[in-house]
Amino acid sequence: MSYPATRHRPRWWTELTLLAVVYAAYSAGRLLARGDVNTAVDHGMAILRAEKALLLNAEHPLNRLFTDTPALGIPADFAYASLHYLVTPVILVWLFRRRPARYRAARTWLMLSTLLGLVGFTLVPTCPPRLLDAGQGFVDTMAQYSSYGWWGGEASAPRGMGAMTNQYAAMPSLHVGWALWCGVMLWRHGRTPLMKALGVAYPLLTTLVVMGTANHYFLDAVAGCAVMGVGVLLTRPALRLADRVRTRLSAAPSGSQSPIVSAGCETSAGERIPGQRTTSAGADDSTTAAAR
Repeated sequence: MSYPATRHRPRWWTELTLLAVVYAAYSAGRLLARGDVNTAVDHGMAILRAEKALLLNAEHPLNRLFTDTPALGIPADFAYASLHYLVTPVILVWLFRRRPARYRAARTWLMLSTLLGLVGFTLVPTCPPRLLDAGQGFVDTMAQYSSYGWWGGEASAPRGMGAMTNQYAAMPSLHVGWALWCGVMLWRHGRTPLMKALGVAYPLLTTLVVMGTANHYFLDAVAGCAVMGVGVLLTRPALRLADRVRTRLSAAPSGSQSPIVSAGCETSAGERIPGQRTTSAGADDSTTAAAR
C-alpha cells in the first residue's frame, strides 16, 4: 500500500524524541503487562496444541537442529539477541536520510504496529516454548550457549538484567513483525537486487531463528505479521488525523482585531480621533476654507 509523500523533511531531533518516547512507553508497558504465569503457560500450551492439530509444529525439529548443531545455534542466538535492535534503527535512519518523503508513513506504520503488539502482550500473556515444562521437548538455546554471548538464561537480556524483560510477551512476535517491516522497506525502497533479496531473506531468517531458539511459536510469528497488517491499514487514517490536528494548531486565531485605530467606525462632523488620518476630501475642504 502506498502513501502520499511528505513535502518537507522531518526534523531529526523531533523524530528522535518521538521514537524514544514511543519505545520507552512500549518497554514500560511490556513490563507492566506480565500477567499471571499460570495463565501464560496455559496460553502457550493452547497454541502448541493448536499447531499440532494443524500440523504446523515446526518448532520441535528446528529447536533440535539448533540444539545439536552449535554452528547453527550460536549464530542464531546472536541474531535473536542483536538484529532486532540494530537492523530496525539502521533502516529508520536510512529512510530518514535517503527516502525522507516516505519516512513519515513508514515510521507511523512501525509505531502503530508496536503499540498494537503491546495490546497483545497485555491481553494474551504467553509462555514461550523454552519456558514450558521440560517434558514438552524444548531446549532454551539462549541458556545453552550463554557462555558465548552477553545474555544469560533469561531471554536476550544481558546477564543480571532479566528482571528488565517480560519473558511472557511472546504473542505476537514483534521480532518477526519488525523484521517484516524492515523487509518491506528494503524491497520497496531499495534500488539494488541485493537489497531486495535481503528484504525477502531477513524476515524469513528471523522467523526460523525465533522458532529454533524456542523463543516463539509459529503462530506467534503469524500474529506478528497480522499486527503489522493492521498497523499498515491504520497508517493512512493516523496520518490524516495528525495533519488535521497540526493544521488546527497552526491556524491563526479567529476574531483578530483590525489594525486600524477606528476599526471602521465613523465620527461625527468636526470630531476627530487623535492620530486619525484626514481624508483627502477633508484636506480639500480645509484648503478651501483657508483660501477664503
